[in-house]
Parts: sequence; C-alpha cells; structure tokens
Amino acid sequence: MDKRVYLLTIVSFVVGMVELIIGGIIDLVATDLGVSVGLAGLLITIFSLTFAISAPILSVITARFERKRLTIITLLVFLLGNIVAVFSPNYTVLFIGRIISAASSSLLIVLCVVMAANIVEPRYRGRAIGIVNMGVSGSLVLGVPIGLMLGNAFGWRAPFIFISILTLFSITGIYFFMGRVAPTKQLSLSEQFATLKERKILFAHLTTFILIAGHATLYTYLTPFVKTTMGLDGTWVSIIYLIFGIAAVSGGAVGGNLADRIGTKPSIYGIIILFACAIFAIPYTTFSLPLFLVVMVIWGMMSWTITPPMQSYLMDSAPASSNIQISLNNSSLHLGIAFGSTIGGFVIEQASVELNATIGGILAIVSFGTILISMKESKLRATS
Repeated sequence: MDKRVYLLTIVSFVVGMVELIIGGIIDLVATDLGVSVGLAGLLITIFSLTFAISAPILSVITARFERKRLTIITLLVFLLGNIVAVFSPNYTVLFIGRIISAASSSLLIVLCVVMAANIVEPRYRGRAIGIVNMGVSGSLVLGVPIGLMLGNAFGWRAPFIFISILTLFSITGIYFFMGRVAPTKQLSLSEQFATLKERKILFAHLTTFILIAGHATLYTYLTPFVKTTMGLDGTWVSIIYLIFGIAAVSGGAVGGNLADRIGTKPSIYGIIILFACAIFAIPYTTFSLPLFLVVMVIWGMMSWTITPPMQSYLMDSAPASSNIQISLNNSSLHLGIAFGSTIGGFVIEQASVELNATIGGILAIVSFGTILISMKESKLRATS
C-alpha cells in the first residue's frame, strides 16, 4: 500500500486534534479570559457545529480544484485559525479563530480520505480510508490529554502553538511527498441529503447524533467533574484523560471485530446498553478511584466502539450511497458533540456538573429507541 496514506493520516490527526483540545483546559481558558466554564464550553460547540455544516458545503464548492493544491491552501487557512487562537486577547477573537479552524479542518478531513482512496490500488482502498479515519478518531480522544498536559505546564495557548508547529510540518510533507491528485465527481447537496428521506437511514444517523451528544455532555466537562467530585489535581486529570484516550482508540478496533463476529445489529444494541450503564454509573464510583477508572474505561471504549458497526450498518442499508452515508454519519457525530457540549454547559450553569453523567445516560436511552426504529424499518423493508 502507498506509504503516503500514513502522511495523510498524520494530517488528519493534526487537524482533528484541535476540536476537543479545549476540553482539558476549559477551566484555564475560562479563568484567563474572564468567562464562565459553560461559556468556554461553547468553544467546542461552535467548532463541532461549524465542522458539521461546513463539510458538505465546502466539499461541493471546492469540487473542481486539484486536491494537493487545495490541501495546502486549506492547511494554511487552518494554520491561520490556530494563530488567531494563540494571540487572541479575548473570548470573541478566540471564538472567531475556532470557526476558522473548524471550517478548514472539515474540508481537510474530506480531502485526506479522498486522496487516500485515490492514491492506492482499488484493492487497498477500504484499508486506506480506514487508516485515515483512525487518525481522526485518535485525534479526537488524544487531543484532550495532549492539550491538558501542555496547558497545565505552559498555559492554555501552548496547545495551539503545538498544533501550529505540527501544521507547518504537515504543509511541508504534503508539498514535497504528495503528487497531484485530480478532483473526483461530487454529488450536489440536494442529492446528499435526499438519502435522509428513508426512515431507517435518518434514524440511524439520529442514533449516532444522540449517543455522541450523551457522551459529550459529560466528556466535555470531565475536568471540572473529576475536580469537583474527586478533588483531583492537574496531574491526575491528565492521567485520567490519557487512560480514557487509550480506551477510546482501542474501542474502534473492538467495534470492528464485534461487527465482523456477531453482526452489526447485535453489536450496536450491546454497545449502546453498555455505554448507558457505564455513564449512569460514573457518579456513583467517584468514592473509589480504581472503580471510577474501570467504569470510565468501559464508557470510553463504548463511546467509540459504536462507529465501525454503525457505519457498516449504514453501508449495508444504503450500498448505492455508502460514501455519502459515511460523510453524513461523521457530520452527525460532530453535531452530536456540539449539542452535547451545549447541554452539558446548560446543566452546569443551571444545576451542577454532577448531573451531566445522568443527562448523558438519558440521551443514550433515547438513542437506543432511535436505532430500534431504524432497524424495524430495515426489517419491514426486507420482508416486503
């Protein structure tokens, strides 16, 4: 397989890392800029929301551009967004920087996947796309502990300096090692969203949206949660995020194996049930750090184990538009992060961070209902 796929994986990791990197340093940002923790949490919400909306729109607008040149230009815009974050004097400027970073990173993820699929032989295409997506999932869960360690050591702006440096290396790598890649045919926005008219497809995407929202309701505010309920310091918080990140990344492999061995539907049911039980149990484990870590690992694994079987289910349900379904499912994921971050911030402002896990569990139960509807529709269609 073409080794340049790993370069694209690195790029996807770098640009994906910036989304949740605020999560670990949210209290530092809030204190320095003089805003509440809930308002600081909106920096994640606006990123995820912009990402989800921008991805299909920018893909259509830039469809005719040569891929390598477009990637370099978009990386430069991404770099600009992070530089704005580094030098932002107040919350408003940082907010604008997050929008710039989100819009550019949404296009970069699509470009990395498209180029990976085009530079390898057809027999390696699926593997290449999977490797790039591992970079994305890895960045989403490891971005927080990396940001937390740098933020605690050097201040909350340090993670954005780190990402800016990595972006410069990414631009250099793409410029020297990536050849020209011709643009591919891109469906219009209306054609992409027309697939959502099918109830089984719509409710499958809703499942991802609602479950990840439940996850983000607590995960976005995990730092204030563990500090409030367990009295842990910055070092222990870093360790907790690192353990969570390792569990979440391994969850992708677990989800793929489950889907292959027992099928997508039983996998999805089981994962959602385990996720709900784990996140509901979190507030009742804070009296014991070892017990908390065990339950947190289950929660962390299940939060990302869901993606492979869910995307496989979508591909089986709509084989003619499988690529579109993967794209829309990623948008559902990011919208879920945005929604969950907003809900979590509202709970903190109106009640207490200790309630965030319970709200997340309730959303997980709702997601179980939506997948039941989707699979019932799928079964009815198969029978008819």
